[in-house]
Amino acid sequence: MAKAAKTAIKKDAKSAAEAKVWTKVIKAVRSPKTGAYTFKEAIVHKDKVQEHINQK
Repeated sequence: MAKAAKTAIKKDAKSAAEAKVWTKVIKAVRSPKTGAYTFKEAIVHKDKVQEHINQK
């Protein structure tokens, strides 16, 4: 039988709240040479998501 790890990492409430303000943005970008789509991923602050999406 498996045992639960007693050395689990505990996060305080402040760091958990700070993590909620970041968002993963995945953007499909079309290659002008081949026409194929590639995906660009970025971790962006939730207030800057629209700016990142509108950026070329």
